[in-house]
Amino acid sequence: MSFDHTVRSGQRLLRCGYTTGTCAALAAQGATRLLLMGTVPDELTLCTPKGWEVTVQPEFCRLQREVAVCSVVKDAGDDADVTDGMSIVATVQKSAVPGVTIDGGKGVGRVTKPGLDQPVGAAAINHVPRQMIMQQVTEICRICGYAGGISVVISIRGGEEAAKRTFNPQLGVEGGLSILGTSGIVEPMSEQAIVDTIALEIRQHAAVTSRLILTPGNYGMDFLHAQGWDARNVPVVKCSNFLGEALDCAAMEGIRELLLVGHIGKLVKVAGGIMNTHSRYADCRTELFCAHAALCGAGTEVCRALMSAATADACLEILEKAGLREVVLQSLLQAVQRHLTHRLGDSCRVGAVLFSNQFGLLGSTPPAKEMLEQW
Repeated sequence: MSFDHTVRSGQRLLRCGYTTGTCAALAAQGATRLLLMGTVPDELTLCTPKGWEVTVQPEFCRLQREVAVCSVVKDAGDDADVTDGMSIVATVQKSAVPGVTIDGGKGVGRVTKPGLDQPVGAAAINHVPRQMIMQQVTEICRICGYAGGISVVISIRGGEEAAKRTFNPQLGVEGGLSILGTSGIVEPMSEQAIVDTIALEIRQHAAVTSRLILTPGNYGMDFLHAQGWDARNVPVVKCSNFLGEALDCAAMEGIRELLLVGHIGKLVKVAGGIMNTHSRYADCRTELFCAHAALCGAGTEVCRALMSAATADACLEILEKAGLREVVLQSLLQAVQRHLTHRLGDSCRVGAVLFSNQFGLLGSTPPAKEMLEQW
């Protein structure tokens, strides 16, 4: 069944798709309907967190004794996605445990390192997909007047093999893929179209001001709002992973004061001179933490722990326990400032602010502190 939402990319229209989280929720809905209602649904429909409705035909939906199994095929639209065309399967049965329990089966990875969306040992089904699955199953139970427990197990056909072509093993997700998605929708867009959009937005702001704040994405926007920095009459532009292009454009358009605000997981890469922060170009977060920790006197045990950490927040926890968090962050901030200054030269005063969802504000470079005080 076609999913008919599109986004414009230059002169092309690219077809949107839906996430593995949406597929898992739809499959869970189908299996629960069969289990409690006794009929195979012709179609499955839900409203995603983005507000878009997704309707699919199940790949199969069958009852095996007292266990219902339903499969939904992932459609990534025109986005290049390793999970496109894969079968997301929900196995549902009644349970003596109250409420709805959700777990991962074959092809869904397990979390083996701290700092990810789910705790160590849990199935790599992120919290938004879990909420979507819970919502679909709970609603069917309500309609049927069923008040007992329900067990849902999500699996992915071919997930173990496909996961080897992703960053899951390095992140600490072993044995399969992750069930992901915050909006429920996959919106494809060419890199050049994104860069062109960023450049246009910077150009529009530069026509009325010489000050600008850059942030990679929604985490940065939320942090800016929480700090009240988005209310200082300085425009904010989301630059996604394309930091280098955004910096160049800001300088070219005459921006004279530029503040870069970002999550440590993204901007730690700038300490290594990396100006495209997408993981497929470079993912050296732990290496940079390790190198700067070693410069600050960290021992072999700490360095090995940093190299094995799954996330930037996990690195910060290791440094905190070793009493090295502040000194290492200062070392990283100095390197970030050095690379930003090298990129922009004398054309623009630039500074950076790093934060973490877990630890909050981590630190600012001297030019950033000066600009924030003046603004």
